[in-house]
Amino acid sequence: MNKSRLWVILAALVLAMTATLAVGCGDDDDEEGGGGGADLGLINEGTLSVGTDTPYPPFEIGQPPNISGYDIEVMNGIAEEIGVEVEYTATGFGTIFRDTATGQFDTAAAASDIDENREKVVDFTDPYYLSSTALMVPADSDIASTEDLADTIVGVQDGTNQQDFAEEETDASEVRGFPEGPNAIAALTTGQVEAVLIDQATAVVALEDAPDLEIVEEIPTDVFFGFAVAPDNDALREAMNEALATLKENGTIEDLYAKYFDGAAPPEEVLSGTNELLTND
Repeated sequence: MNKSRLWVILAALVLAMTATLAVGCGDDDDEEGGGGGADLGLINEGTLSVGTDTPYPPFEIGQPPNISGYDIEVMNGIAEEIGVEVEYTATGFGTIFRDTATGQFDTAAAASDIDENREKVVDFTDPYYLSSTALMVPADSDIASTEDLADTIVGVQDGTNQQDFAEEETDASEVRGFPEGPNAIAALTTGQVEAVLIDQATAVVALEDAPDLEIVEEIPTDVFFGFAVAPDNDALREAMNEALATLKENGTIEDLYAKYFDGAAPPEEVLSGTNELLTND
C-alpha cells in the first residue's frame, strides 16, 4: 500500500470518528437537558414566559417590562439558575391559573397561595413565602378585629383566600370583590367599603401612602405562596424547585425577605418545606 493511499484511509477514519463523537456529545446534552431551557417544555425555547398580576406591592411592583418586587426577584433568580431569559406578561388574577394550565404562560408569579382547589387546575412549586392576612380599616373606625365585621361591607381581591375567609369566617353583610388588591384599598379610602382583608405585607406598603388607614389585626395563616406551572410539565416544576432550593441555600431568599419585608427572616417552613409536605399535612 503506497503512502498516499494510506493517508487517505487514515483521514477517512479520523473524519468518521469525529462525526461519531459529535453525535455522542449531542446525545449527552439532550439527556442532561442542556442549557437554555431544553427539555423543559417551554413555549419558546430559552425563554421562561411568566404571567403576573400587577400591581400588588411588595410582590409585584410596576408593569412589564419595568417590573420588580419580591416575586419578580425570586423568579429572576430561578430563571438565572435554570439558564433561561425571563419574559413577563401582565394578566388578570381571575384567569392566570387557567391561562398557565392551557399554555398561555410557562409559569405564573402572582403572590399565589398554594391551594388545593387551584391544584385541580395547576401544579405549584415548593413555597417561597408564608402569608398572613391584615384587617385594614379607617383610622377612626370602631372596627378592632374580625369579630366586629358583622353587618359591614368588606373589600377583598377577587379569587383570594382573603375572600374565602371573609365569606366563611365573618358575618359581613357583603363581601365586595375587586380585580386588584390596591383597588380594594382605594375603595376603603373613599368609603365604598368599611374594612379590607388583604395580605399583611401589601397592607404595610399601602399605609405608606394612606395615613388615614390602619391595620387593626394581623391574622396568622398556614398559607404559602408558590409559582404555578401547568400540571403536565413536571420537568419545568422540578427544575424550578431545584433552582428555588439553591436560592434558599445560598441566602438569596433570606436577603430578599429582609429587603421586602422590613428586615424579616424567612420562616423555617419556607426554607425547608416542600409543596408535597405542605399539601399532605
